[in-house]
Amino acid sequence: MTEHAYGWLSILPPLLAIGLAIATRQVIISLTAGIWVGWVIHAGGDLLTGTASAIQTLVTVFGDAGNTRVIIFTMLMGSLLLLLQRGGGVDGFLAWVSQWKWSATRRGAQLMAACIGLGVFIESTITVLVVGTVSRPLFDRLKISREKLAYICDSTSAPVCILIPFNGWGATVLGILTVQAAAGTLGNQTPFGVFVAAIPLNFYAILSVIMVFTVAGTGWDFGPMARAERRAREEGKVLADGAHPVVDESAIFVPRKEGLPPRLVNILAPLFGMVAMVAAGIAITGTIGVRAAGLEAPGVMDYLNQASGSTSVLWGVLFGLVMAGGLLIAQRAVSPQEFIDLGFKGAGGMLPIATLLVLAFGIGMTCNALGTGPWVAEQVRPYLTPVLVAPLVFLVSCAIAFSTGTSWGTFAIMIPLAAPLVGQFNAEGAAVSLPLVVSAVLGGGVFGDHCSPISDTTVVSSMASASDHIDHVRTQLPYALLCGAGALTMYFVAGMLGV
Repeated sequence: MTEHAYGWLSILPPLLAIGLAIATRQVIISLTAGIWVGWVIHAGGDLLTGTASAIQTLVTVFGDAGNTRVIIFTMLMGSLLLLLQRGGGVDGFLAWVSQWKWSATRRGAQLMAACIGLGVFIESTITVLVVGTVSRPLFDRLKISREKLAYICDSTSAPVCILIPFNGWGATVLGILTVQAAAGTLGNQTPFGVFVAAIPLNFYAILSVIMVFTVAGTGWDFGPMARAERRAREEGKVLADGAHPVVDESAIFVPRKEGLPPRLVNILAPLFGMVAMVAAGIAITGTIGVRAAGLEAPGVMDYLNQASGSTSVLWGVLFGLVMAGGLLIAQRAVSPQEFIDLGFKGAGGMLPIATLLVLAFGIGMTCNALGTGPWVAEQVRPYLTPVLVAPLVFLVSCAIAFSTGTSWGTFAIMIPLAAPLVGQFNAEGAAVSLPLVVSAVLGGGVFGDHCSPISDTTVVSSMASASDHIDHVRTQLPYALLCGAGALTMYFVAGMLGV
């Protein structure tokens, strides 16, 4: 069918999935329903063909090597996290932290979690899993709500990662911009130059990071979060009555092995090794990509463009897993068989998240088939003026990310639409800043992703903190909306000032 042939029906599947998730608190069922309805629409109402296509879509998810790598390293992170706990690494970190006075305060614990999120910027999923695993015991001890931990996990993952060029997020954005450069839509600007110039203009990401540190440092809670914190503080309930965590806590938590002392090295060495291997992976895959492309006299930008973020992260997790296993076996903390058993247990504990990732990728593919993103973008095209380009691009990117649950998919849809649009305005004599508009795409994608209950990062944040998913979405939403309103205002001002 032709582009936009499905019209308003193209937004029905994601809206159905989001509505059902909020109403039933069952994200897996809601995503499955959204995918099925989407393919029935695609099949013109034919139930059998639509059902067959929906099933095939979930199979096709694994046909994309990047998707498969994300699912694999997410499950392997479960294995690594159990080893860090079983080998006394997490307890060693908590024992080290307990030496400091601030660790006995709610403010100190929250600032610690936010700082860890700020430091682990190699991949958003890894960020939330590390922050959740390390911080959850301390938060529970101090009676800080799981909703607050989930918010800190979520708000120091994507917003931080999108501000860093040297990770999977940066590689993805640079790759999309490189395609636009080849098409001539970036003018005389380079992809790396546009991305770097867009970083200080990414108002939503910057405001989100400022907000999370403000909330952690001052205890400024409002809306549903204030009620959750009051419950935890006064009643000692870190979870609400009737809450349903994304995964059973026993599946992602094991106690330190009896008789084994806490050892800080057992957590620091694997985590630092993992980060170092990700950096090495970007360099290696970039070098391989440059050679395969036959580029002469390549620069740093060329290596980054040719690097594979998902491959690098997978290598990093594998290296961290090997380091953790090697340390524990050398210390006789676990036997080789225990290492294998813990690995499978940890990977199995992440199965619900792997399922959600498959479904999240599936709903994204469904929306692509229906043309959801381009249709939404097309609706605001008649209202674009030089001053309104950045604010409207921000809002449309938010709407697409909220509907599809993916920031990266939003970037892939909106940057190829926004870059030529800026070029067209500038060719007609209007001054529109390309970095400003690109930052609006990136910030809007993260904003919508933060607000969406079907976002993979939001779901993983709920899992890492052992929080009820819908409770996490409800408590985080006011903070995200406040930052979003601030970012939108700043884009209006920047547009009027011709930044």
